[in-house]
Amino acid sequence: MTKIDRINEHILREMSHNGRISNLELAERVGLSPSACLRRVQELERSGIITGYRAVLDRTKIGAGFVAYVAVGLNDHSKASQEAFERAISRAPEVRECHNTAGSIEYLLRVECADLPSYKTFHTDMLGALPQVNGITSYVVMGSPKDERA
Repeated sequence: MTKIDRINEHILREMSHNGRISNLELAERVGLSPSACLRRVQELERSGIITGYRAVLDRTKIGAGFVAYVAVGLNDHSKASQEAFERAISRAPEVRECHNTAGSIEYLLRVECADLPSYKTFHTDMLGALPQVNGITSYVVMGSPKDERA
């Protein structure tokens, strides 16, 4: 298992802000030689701590500027019901995140659509049509002053 020491924490912090940072610049920022820095990054990748790299998109520029968090309660708490719900949700392109939660709801979804009418279609025709769903509460995002998702 890879040790997360102060230097590895610094590497991860820098890379989470800019996954395309050059090894030379990263090494300079964390105070290592380029070869030592590269070895550490490769070990973080090999150990599964760094699981991938992706682009951070401006969703409004690709027609998905309407964002809502949706709390979903199920009418049956069985494993089969949860698996059926998760299969259905995995096929919905509007659902960008799906989290199984503890508490008064079973799932919290991050849903991204073009606009309110397209969200209504998703809400009614997809989510509301699932037989496992007992309750839906939508929280429309009006702004995101801090968002560190990659």
